[in-house]
Amino acid sequence: MPIDVRGTVAEGFEDVREEFAAVLAGERDDPGAQLVVYRHGRRVVDLWGGDGIDGETLTTLYSIAKGAAHLVVALLVQDGVLDLDREVAAYWPEFGVHGKDRLTLGELLEHQAGLVSDAEQPFTIEELADDRITAARLAGRRPLWEPGTAWGYHAFVIGALTGEVVRRVTGRSIQELYEERIRAPYGLDYYLGMPAEVEPRWVDVQPLVPTPEEAALLKERVPAPDSIRGIAFNAHGPEPTDLVAFGNHPRVKALGPASSGGVGNARGVAGMFAAAISTVDGRPPLLTPATAALFRIAAHPGRAGPGHRQREPLRARLRVHPGALPVPRRGHLRAQRRDRLAGLRRPGERHRVRLHPAPVRLPHRGGGRPGERPSGRVRPAGGRRPVTRC
Repeated sequence: MPIDVRGTVAEGFEDVREEFAAVLAGERDDPGAQLVVYRHGRRVVDLWGGDGIDGETLTTLYSIAKGAAHLVVALLVQDGVLDLDREVAAYWPEFGVHGKDRLTLGELLEHQAGLVSDAEQPFTIEELADDRITAARLAGRRPLWEPGTAWGYHAFVIGALTGEVVRRVTGRSIQELYEERIRAPYGLDYYLGMPAEVEPRWVDVQPLVPTPEEAALLKERVPAPDSIRGIAFNAHGPEPTDLVAFGNHPRVKALGPASSGGVGNARGVAGMFAAAISTVDGRPPLLTPATAALFRIAAHPGRAGPGHRQREPLRARLRVHPGALPVPRRGHLRAQRRDRLAGLRRPGERHRVRLHPAPVRLPHRGGGRPGERPSGRVRPAGGRRPVTRC
């Protein structure tokens, strides 16, 4: 069924409108979308379509918050306020326990802290909405692996951890600095903490309605609750976190947790990233070329950024995609697939993970005798080389 596509495209981008309309026409169950593109600091595509959707419609945009929050971190590094080579504990002394004292800020930004969530006491949605509560809990926790030696997606918590570093140094939250230095100057429709006056433009996040094929694939990819990926997505408690309920929760919208709670639209997101690297509305780019180079994805093997002990290419520091894995060499596919399912990625040694020497105790979830550890859990074995199992 054809969808009425509204908005504008610049000369030379007419085909984008046609492709956007074709995508919407192929969707099921109340399709609606926005599309905005900037080129060299100029908005060249601004389209939307679907019932109840216009160019100003807002909703929760989950992990885009990581990009907004860490753009603030990049600005503070550019200002000389933060140093990627410096240990997190130098800024935040309470963090430097259980072997976390050597973790650098750069390694924290790359999701190498081993604190993908609270493995001992799962967070509630209300707690995840408040970055200070999240950071205070995780500061004293034991990491799931030796910090700086492996990668695991810190889905709900990375912005709280980096945000606490920012707060310790500046006395202000990432949300406050984002508002002052990025959102307000450009009039961006992307918020870390949604103001009450824009509430009328908000639409609820809707649950996914998959096809049978998509449902089968999703079921196959569900992580074990006590795997690293399961813990990262807060699935290891009696009531796993529902992503739709999280995105629609009033406290999440109001506080704007810096990992996954930003509210906005396509104009706001595209404008924010355009402003980071381009001249927009006569303003120079937020990041200098040197800072942008420091924070971009390294393109060649063997290149490493400041303060990083690994020798493999850096991944995106502003936002790390959980599926970003190197193409495995023949014969290594099984090990790479095993680690992908566990949510663990190794930045240095590809086939040896150094886990923290002391085990993290997780709540018993049945399926065996108390004290018996089901498969899919990271288990440091006493006196033997730790292994990762899925």
